[in-house]
Amino acid sequence: MSVVADGEHEQEHGHGHGHEYDHDHDHDHQHDHPDHIVILEQQVLAKNDGIALHNRVWMRARGITALNIMSSPGAGKTTLLARTIRELERQRPVAVIEGDQETRLDAERIRETGASVVQVNTGAGCHLDAEMIDRALHALDPAAESLLLIENVGNLVCPALFDLGEEGKVVLISTPEGDDKPKKYPHIFAVADLVVINKIDLLPYVEFDVDACVAQAKILNPAVRVVVLSATTGEGMDEWYEWIGSHSAISPVAVDN
Repeated sequence: MSVVADGEHEQEHGHGHGHEYDHDHDHDHQHDHPDHIVILEQQVLAKNDGIALHNRVWMRARGITALNIMSSPGAGKTTLLARTIRELERQRPVAVIEGDQETRLDAERIRETGASVVQVNTGAGCHLDAEMIDRALHALDPAAESLLLIENVGNLVCPALFDLGEEGKVVLISTPEGDDKPKKYPHIFAVADLVVINKIDLLPYVEFDVDACVAQAKILNPAVRVVVLSATTGEGMDEWYEWIGSHSAISPVAVDN
């Protein structure tokens, strides 16, 4: 099952296409251009936040715990999800929304675990947004009290800006990437509820200072929790599962759809 969501882009067209403008008019228009962009961004984010609120209310009413997992490509998101599904599926239903620009490769890997999965292809878009999640939820129809794992598009910039209606934001990094990711991408670490440092089985072979990385993340976000694990060997996974349990959604009084 897949939901294709083509990325939408606002294009600002340049001047000079067969038209003449006096200097003052052109100068004033350029001066207003940054404000115009800011207003557009605010409108986009405000619309997204409204849909995200709807998603959150809808899921909480059903006791669905949604986690937004963000990382750069190759950090091990799909491996972490596949192991999590295999080890938690006897405790509660697990469903997955797979975000990617193209292909269904990750969704096929998840489908092999037996979990329900919907693929969202964003085309040129660099992140999932709340509207995509709304459509994916209707296609997936996750069971009540299930764990919903959202694998966002692989990058550490755009996904940080968009609330999806999740219960927790997870930033996943891996030891081969280097320990300076919090310095390079401060915003995503500032909004994270949990930082997962993956591939610790490779520590003997790469240059990665765990303590330094944790310290950088804590400077940006003193309340953030950090879990160190290997999704391949299973080391540290119990702490990951404990954190998931602590972020389970609480069902309020039933609400309108």
